[in-house]
Amino acid sequence: MHALATTSDAYAAASRSRFTCLDDLPDPAPLEMPAQSLTRAPHADHRLRSWQGSLRLGGLIAATVLLTGLALAPVYRLLGADTIGPLDVVILALVGLLFPWTAFSFLSALAGFLVGRRGGLHVATDCPLPALACRNAVLLPVYNEAPTAVFARLQAMADSVEAAGAAEAFDFFVLSDSTDAEVQVREHQLYARLRQKPGRQGRVFYRHRGDNAGRKAGNIADWVRRFGGAYAHMVVLDADSLMEGETLVRLAGAMENAPDVGLIQTAPAIINRHSLFSRAEQFASRMYGPMLAHGVAWWSASEGNYWGHNAIIRVEAFARHAGLPQLRGPRPFGGHILSHDFVEAALLRRGGWRVCLASGLGGSYEESPPTLAGLMARDRRWSQGNLQHAQVLFARGLHWINRFHLLRGICAYLVSPLWLSLLACAVILPLRPDWGVSASASGRIAGAPPVKDLQAVGVTFAVSIGFLLLPKALAYLRMLRTAGARRGFGGARRAALSVAAETILSTLVAPLIMLSHSRSLAAALAGRDSGWTAQAREESGLDLARVAQLHAADTLLGLILTASALAVSVRAMLWMAPVVLGLNMAIPLAVTTASGRLGRVARDAAILITPEERRPPQILARANAHIAGWPPS
Repeated sequence: MHALATTSDAYAAASRSRFTCLDDLPDPAPLEMPAQSLTRAPHADHRLRSWQGSLRLGGLIAATVLLTGLALAPVYRLLGADTIGPLDVVILALVGLLFPWTAFSFLSALAGFLVGRRGGLHVATDCPLPALACRNAVLLPVYNEAPTAVFARLQAMADSVEAAGAAEAFDFFVLSDSTDAEVQVREHQLYARLRQKPGRQGRVFYRHRGDNAGRKAGNIADWVRRFGGAYAHMVVLDADSLMEGETLVRLAGAMENAPDVGLIQTAPAIINRHSLFSRAEQFASRMYGPMLAHGVAWWSASEGNYWGHNAIIRVEAFARHAGLPQLRGPRPFGGHILSHDFVEAALLRRGGWRVCLASGLGGSYEESPPTLAGLMARDRRWSQGNLQHAQVLFARGLHWINRFHLLRGICAYLVSPLWLSLLACAVILPLRPDWGVSASASGRIAGAPPVKDLQAVGVTFAVSIGFLLLPKALAYLRMLRTAGARRGFGGARRAALSVAAETILSTLVAPLIMLSHSRSLAAALAGRDSGWTAQAREESGLDLARVAQLHAADTLLGLILTASALAVSVRAMLWMAPVVLGLNMAIPLAVTTASGRLGRVARDAAILITPEERRPPQILARANAHIAGWPPS
């Protein structure tokens, strides 16, 4: 085995040396990118007077507080029907913390339904493409990704830009942090192939970074410091990103026409998914995603967020204001910032640059994890990164809306253990030794369980589920408005069945994600670093033994909750059903939803189908043709 490894390493080294001549990079154009201070705010480049976001978000927060008060009042009356004990206080506190989360999400979605495309930065698509005066770089950072898919998508984007007549305005960079020797060799091979096309020399570049400090953020910062001075804007992608040439041109034109905008984020749609689980994610992204993005764009206005990919950024502003500092303390909460995108958006806005979401601009795509296990693995990395934002939350000079973005990112993982605590209260109730003790004072019959507490928990679950379901219904109604959208989703009836199927699946999966988030939080608090591994993108199913090991604790908790609820009453069991059903089915659910065969059955029945499947965009067809047609390694 050692001899085989040595031979492989020798071959990789020799192969890399053969391709060294292909690493011809453009002339250096250094741009200083200092690390920013969190205790001292820099001088802003622009004096922005953006009151719209503050007024809109303030209104949504006020409405959230009002809804929370209206919800807490009946819960308090229910809990206070007799004496209020310590457990009642805990339940009331948990409801008070959890209800605003679901209420605000619902109100944001409602805003998106009402305002539509008027919410975000408008990038015109019904006019001729602009003539670009500035140079733009398209950056594709990769880390041990499947090279064929990466370079196929890159060639498709370069071809699309060329077809849009803007080839001279865009350079493409593959920024490799790959550590796998075979992956590095294959990257060089495909780069050589890509450059063989006439006109690509001098427009497509490849750089492998030996020291991948700072992960993706460090990779981008390294490019800025070496070559950023030659470019006005950079489009940052992920390894699975795909963007139409026309979209890239329109984004660059929008930046040229808005000199105070530092970043424009697109709302990418999920594509190319085939397993049942990933098809449901893809459908949800396409059906609900635009409306949700419109809502966020409306209330964030010029204080928008950055999602780390499929966005265009003004290079000089980014270099001046978005250099990431090192956080105090050891990992997992200290060191370099993992979830860099939220922080970079906040620092750009602090520097006087608008950060906007172009929620109505199409032609932007990405992929998603193919399985529930893949989603959980990705969330483990994201949870650690978002929890680091606690050190950034009170940085000097940040706009309060950017602080709100950071707080929402933290809460996205904190709410899971809160929900778990509420479930724990439901488990504890049947074990309370005080049943019937104060019957004369409380009016209970001796030996009767305290069902008022379970009713309070049930009311909270019911209202929260309602807030989750209503946006889906609104998105479906929004889809019905146009004939093209109806056809894209297979017609009104098929679309309704798809919404129902996605809702059932997401309801079953939600408790498993809740437990996964809770475990990730516990791991971070215990000092365990999530590490850095390539994201799973291939759809190859799951091993049953591995799934059983992964979800054994979830299943056990589901059985405990089921027994606890049945010990109280059938009605209590019905309240708990949305949670315990998914937990009890965790193992078969994870296995079946990873199935590509079931995904194909759904596709053939026009269930969970999207417009991009019925009529694939040209760039997607081109990228997939490259993936299928290029020879193996």
